[in-house]
Amino acid sequence: MAGNDFQGGMDPELAALLGTAGTTDSSLLPDFNDIFGEKKDGDGVDNAGSPGSDVDLGGSGFPQVTRRFEEKGHSFFNDPNYYKNVLSNEGDIAQRVHTILQKYLTTKDPKDRSVFRQQFIAPYWEYLLNVARKASGNMMPCKKFLLRFGLLHPNFLKTETREFFSKIVVENELDQPILYMDEWLNGVGTAKMRPSTTDEVKIAKGNSQSKLQQLLEKAQGKLDGSRVIVKQKDRERNEIERFLRDRIHVIYERSPLRELPDVSDNLHERQKAAVFEIQNLLKDLLKNDSDLVISIKDYINAEADVQTLREKIEQEGGSVTVDIGALDAEFDTIRQMAKMTCGRQGNHFPVLTSEYFHCGPNDVATRENVISLLARIESIDAEAFCRVYKNRLNRITPYVLLIPTYGDTGFCWEPFDRYNRATSRGRIIVPMYPRNLYYAVHTAVADLRWQVAKEKASFYWMEEGLTGHYYQWFQAMKLKGDIKEFFIRDYILWMTKESEGIQKLEKDVRGTFWRYMPFTREVKEKLKTRNLIYQELYQRDLNRQMSDGY
Repeated sequence: MAGNDFQGGMDPELAALLGTAGTTDSSLLPDFNDIFGEKKDGDGVDNAGSPGSDVDLGGSGFPQVTRRFEEKGHSFFNDPNYYKNVLSNEGDIAQRVHTILQKYLTTKDPKDRSVFRQQFIAPYWEYLLNVARKASGNMMPCKKFLLRFGLLHPNFLKTETREFFSKIVVENELDQPILYMDEWLNGVGTAKMRPSTTDEVKIAKGNSQSKLQQLLEKAQGKLDGSRVIVKQKDRERNEIERFLRDRIHVIYERSPLRELPDVSDNLHERQKAAVFEIQNLLKDLLKNDSDLVISIKDYINAEADVQTLREKIEQEGGSVTVDIGALDAEFDTIRQMAKMTCGRQGNHFPVLTSEYFHCGPNDVATRENVISLLARIESIDAEAFCRVYKNRLNRITPYVLLIPTYGDTGFCWEPFDRYNRATSRGRIIVPMYPRNLYYAVHTAVADLRWQVAKEKASFYWMEEGLTGHYYQWFQAMKLKGDIKEFFIRDYILWMTKESEGIQKLEKDVRGTFWRYMPFTREVKEKLKTRNLIYQELYQRDLNRQMSDGY
């Protein structure tokens, strides 16, 4: 991404448009003829409340998680018709899934079991696609939990494990963009979220509508950015005025002369210093006012652009609606992501069972657990979720998809929306049942870190910034392999070891990370007392600040 991708200025296309320059007993499975009736979905959970894509650039951190689990779990997993309902109304593919699953559960031969296990995976994903197509409407609870947890049959889990899953908080009470798979598909299906851009997405309207929608998203991004800048300038003005009042009060401090009680004393040194500070503050106030005038003008223009585009979309028949092809493409993307979390040699079995589930309560990637870990990461890596817009650092929490796989690795597949690089959320994925959740979340954040820095540097990613300095070290060391994998490994060491004063990185890597992925002030203050190496890095920060080069 070139540096000006984060800057203002009207998009040429927009300007042209606007006219301006567990258990495996086969008895668990009911008879097939008793399963596939004409029972309709809709008597279950309403998914209409999936989070939208509005980004609060003024956010300061993640909310504190005060409730990780419900005190009393729901009873959906105790429903004897759960399996019957979860397969109902899904067509012939559901019958095939049921048939292969029966063979898998009943065979005694380990080789045959392995064959049926492999045969089960592809039809299951095809069946799951049928379920996913209904994610934008009302869903039966069993199908919601199938998408969310991979829970095909409750009796595949031990009693205590079923109870654990029943106590996981269902609703997004903390209002964070950390979403389960059913919520994610709901957001895409109802056009509250853009589909992932790894595949071309079909749009229900023609090319004109699609183009207008893309331009609207770009304009909305500039409007969001302009709003943030206006608020920042207003805060700066309030701060300058507060300092002015304080300094003026210092000047008004008077004491009478001993020789002439009716005459006030001269200005003392503190008051003289306050006079000079007032002069500088008045200059800052004038500059702030000038910047604020420009920022307000930019905001008004951006707001007008957004309104014009909305009117044009309405004139052409309303908002763009994403058709079923978009949801299919998104599901196909998610399926590929699921494979990547597991890796080539990992466990790709897509159903939650006690046979493969070995996580403790804090090891499952529930929304609350992941929020806590992201907050912990941000308490160490001060700018983990920040992005520069118009030379200002804005905090933008990424979308996090929690996908029910047995993978161990999280990753980022979009550092930002290609139509709105300024204020859109990145997208990362975290497997729900890893061996080490802390590691899985760290790999996802590390990948996000790398991709944002690389896209920001654009053609100069091997020369400038975080990626440039790391690449030059990589080349100097004559290392072979995927440079991003090395970076992710070093990022984890940075967060888990170096943040505690345990030196595990090469000197040049440590210096690059300290400069371009700074620890929070609290961590830096702690480290500077631990070792001369960190004390030297801390002093470099002070030198840069004094030279205005930081």
